[in-house]
Amino acid sequence: MPTLHETLQRLPANVRHALIDELQGLNGHQQDELPPLPDEALLVALKSAINGVTERKRRRVVITGIGAVTPVGNTATATWAALVAGQSGITAVTQFDATPYDSHVAGEIKDFNPESRIARKEVRRMARCSQISVVAAHEAVEDAGLDFKMEDPTRMGVILGTGVGGQDMFIDMIKSSVTTGKMRSRPVDVINGLPNMAAFHVSNVFGFRGPLNTVVTACAAGTQAIGVGTEEIRRGAADVMLVGGTEAMISEMFFATFEAMRAVTTQNDDPPRASRPFDASRDGFVIGEGTAIFVLESLEHALARGARIYAEVLGWGESADAYHIAAPDPEAKGAALCMHNALADAGISPDEVCYINAHAAGTPLGDAHETKGIKDVFGPRAYEIPISSTKSMVGHLFGGAGAVEALACVYAVHTDTIHPTINYRTPDPECDLDYVPNVARHTQVNVALSNSFGLGGQNACLIVGKYRP
Repeated sequence: MPTLHETLQRLPANVRHALIDELQGLNGHQQDELPPLPDEALLVALKSAINGVTERKRRRVVITGIGAVTPVGNTATATWAALVAGQSGITAVTQFDATPYDSHVAGEIKDFNPESRIARKEVRRMARCSQISVVAAHEAVEDAGLDFKMEDPTRMGVILGTGVGGQDMFIDMIKSSVTTGKMRSRPVDVINGLPNMAAFHVSNVFGFRGPLNTVVTACAAGTQAIGVGTEEIRRGAADVMLVGGTEAMISEMFFATFEAMRAVTTQNDDPPRASRPFDASRDGFVIGEGTAIFVLESLEHALARGARIYAEVLGWGESADAYHIAAPDPEAKGAALCMHNALADAGISPDEVCYINAHAAGTPLGDAHETKGIKDVFGPRAYEIPISSTKSMVGHLFGGAGAVEALACVYAVHTDTIHPTINYRTPDPECDLDYVPNVARHTQVNVALSNSFGLGGQNACLIVGKYRP
């Protein structure tokens, strides 16, 4: 018969790690293993660890504020109104001369004035992805009605996702070296170009001194950041988290790169029609930029201050394809596993999902493989679930994509409205589900699933639902 110590070694990982945390410091123990203590001491610590794990799982997380800067609107409400109206934000590229490249279209932010929220001196020090993040964060905080005089800044944190961060700072330095023969840099240009600087600037503006983190998982980063922020609240490390994703990578470097990969669309004649997820004529994605930021709170914290609740974060999941640096797994095993993991974390069945916001970037392989993954998870019911692609209107925002798509899910749950997939004209036999073509749909949405499948086979899924007391 195994000893108690041997039995405890076989506990589920989350309980075993909680138990080890309880025992840290006993007899100088600082290792990731159970120390050789008497059975009585181990049992007392085990009871405390199980109570802690159970309590963390009970801690519910809700969304109380939203901010956004996107190709279709410079606020969250403007973005949502444009999505419901089926308004495309994709235009001819204006940020550089795109004529040497095959793709001439992009989802650019329009009429953005960072000085509406940020001092001019600070604007010059920030990469574009940081600027849009700070502006969106201001909107989210105001939307949530947070009163910082009543809050403990050590219980408030920031987690943002991005793919490349402030690459514009580095590109400007490279251009200076070409024109002058010497690379020139202001004192903090390199630092402000780092991926974690957007999260720093948001944290610094509001004085949050709790958890601060940056998720860099390409196209899955925004979704994963929301999930990680949820965990910080679940485990009791914070009461309030600002979370989301951001990206501003419309540049010659990325156009050249994705052109070489044959990943971007070359349908330039009618820019608003260029992004065509699930349509048989799709030929690649449209590069875009943007951000969405959310205020997450523990349910107890939100109720105590009388906050309006948009939706509840029910669960999230992550997985890896372990297949290819860029190509999706044709069996969609990683995508399906990620959806299963999110459902398990939310404690719901596939039958409870009312809407899916698809990753759906408009690539021939990606959209077909995601369709297969949805069928593998939901079976025959896959044909009954409304599915739409936000990228049909804003393009692919990379690290910001999952956050803006989470915005679509939160508003879908809050308003019982599903935005359409625009530019859907020619059905593809491999993509034969209900993609809410071209016109928004008003229907009850109790639970929404958002898919984000990133380069490097890094996947993240988020599930939000109506708040039920």
